[in-house]
Amino acid sequence: MASDEIFEVVDENNNVIGTALRRECHGDPSLIHRTSHVAVFHPDGKLLLQKRSMKKDVQPGRWDTAVGGHLMPGETFALAARREAAEEIGLPSSVPLKYLFEMKIRNQIESENTAVFMAVYTGPFKFPEEEIDELRFWAATELKEMLDIDSEEFTPNLKVEIRKLLEAAFLK
Repeated sequence: MASDEIFEVVDENNNVIGTALRRECHGDPSLIHRTSHVAVFHPDGKLLLQKRSMKKDVQPGRWDTAVGGHLMPGETFALAARREAAEEIGLPSSVPLKYLFEMKIRNQIESENTAVFMAVYTGPFKFPEEEIDELRFWAATELKEMLDIDSEEFTPNLKVEIRKLLEAAFLK
């Protein structure tokens, strides 16, 4: 069961200081844990997003990064990114992943230290329907517009990530 997953709890610098259950980390922002994200771009520059299933325990029904997942104990950011990309969208292992940046997500629900990678891929995509309702490529202009109106359709974590992608000129 997902709520029984064990996460490594880390300090601000990603040093492991203990472990906690997923359900403890989601709801206690003092328990910093780690995630990997993969920003998937179409060759034309559009960004792939996933619409989270309404069955998800955190941010159901909202648009989020195409690939995002928690690190398993002992796992590196890169290995988690590769594993999650295969699990969430069926990204073949032959598609290169490039490290982009790290970000710290802090909100009322959780605290995550996240490494963001990128891939360029047009599909086909295969996703678990119990976790994802839809995948869609978005143009940078659409993403900027959603940020400008502070749309509640995006997860707070996605808003942070899109801003960082824009600042670093990965989205134009």
